Amino acid sequence: MKSYDFLVIGGGSAGFNAARVAHSLGKKVAIVDGAKELGGLCILRGCMPSKTLLYIAEILHLAQKGKTFGLKIPRASADMKAIHARKKKIIGEFASYRDQAMHSGKYDLYRAHARFLDPHTVELSDGKKIRAKKILIATGSRVSTPSIPGLAETPAWTSDDVLDLDFIPKSVLVLGGGIVATELAQFLNRIGSRVTLIQRSAHILKDHSPAASETVQQAFRDEGIELLTGTSLEKISGDKRGVTVRFTQGKKTLIRRAAHLFNALGREPNTAGLSLENAGVKLTASGRVVTNRFQQTTAPHIYAGGDVAGPHDIVHLAVAQGELAARHAFGVKKLKPVDHSLLLNVVFTDPQLASIGALESDLKKSKTPHLVASYPFNDHGKSILMDANYGYVKVIAEPRRGRILGAEIVGKDAGELIHCFSGPLAMKATVFDLLRAPWYHPTLAEIITYPLEEIADQIS
Repeated sequence: MKSYDFLVIGGGSAGFNAARVAHSLGKKVAIVDGAKELGGLCILRGCMPSKTLLYIAEILHLAQKGKTFGLKIPRASADMKAIHARKKKIIGEFASYRDQAMHSGKYDLYRAHARFLDPHTVELSDGKKIRAKKILIATGSRVSTPSIPGLAETPAWTSDDVLDLDFIPKSVLVLGGGIVATELAQFLNRIGSRVTLIQRSAHILKDHSPAASETVQQAFRDEGIELLTGTSLEKISGDKRGVTVRFTQGKKTLIRRAAHLFNALGREPNTAGLSLENAGVKLTASGRVVTNRFQQTTAPHIYAGGDVAGPHDIVHLAVAQGELAARHAFGVKKLKPVDHSLLLNVVFTDPQLASIGALESDLKKSKTPHLVASYPFNDHGKSILMDANYGYVKVIAEPRRGRILGAEIVGKDAGELIHCFSGPLAMKATVFDLLRAPWYHPTLAEIITYPLEEIADQIS
């Protein structure tokens, strides 16, 4: 039986980066990954394929709006075979790079699934057994199927299927209103599908502010997506002609039919089959692995990072957690936990939705004193000339010195603009610090100065 200093179960963003750090510390490292392809969720079935397709759909959307800009573009449509080929080429390059890195000889790579026999030993699905002094669980997440009558029996797409389409579906019913549901619903609509999105809560993107959600909702409806919120799903069925969803909205019972069903009702931590009880590793009520601020589980020599641990399914957070776990496991001094007060979040709908730091709703709940100011995109020169009028920039600051606490941007390129706050927030900068910097005109970024100035005026 082979023994290692560090064993990583799962070769995605958290696992690979933890293995890389452990190797740099001179440790003997093994990676266990039983997926059909190496690369992890982000590269193969998440961030990179989805953003490739979303950008293509944005270009198509702008081409179809040519008349708005005084352009004669007779016809713009999606060639799904070509789109699919471009996506495969781009993702193939990313995956190949990760595959080469994992086969570099720095790690022993086992293409199998693992389950714990005891706190230091795992058995692989090919029958091998290996031991390790320290272990990281980084098995990611999987699509969940809630207990809705008929859902399990009805053929339904997951995000994997939508990202791999090579044809334009005639019509699609989308169940869910989270990031995956909204991004891909807009993609499907823009390539030419008739899309109905059914969301259980009062707003899509319910983890964000109502104002942000309502802005995206309005854009969706303006583009022709049928958006039904505040619903309760009752029954789902399917036959050769397609799928049928029956649900209530208020006191009304409604029925919608489409050629295809897309289950985007969420993901769940992928812990099934790990036999965590044999290792003394406990789970939260929501199924995530319990961890402390250094990513240690209830078995101190075993760590967890990425989607399986949470609290957010975000790649840069997974990378930071994996690297922290590896350093902590081998006694690197003066480590600091991942700072969740600097959390970045981006939704790549159009308009994009981005936030960083403290949320206004959380500050209100905790009765933390704060100042808020916002400014709309439809009153800003650069966004107006781009016909990018949806959205706003909101800045949140503490009221005494004006230190930046957080920001929210809904609008064109919000995912890029939010990084104007990353460095300042980490450095505990104030609104006055940001206003000392030059902001070029005309740019989208200069819109940020208006709420900064408003807060500065309230303090001075």
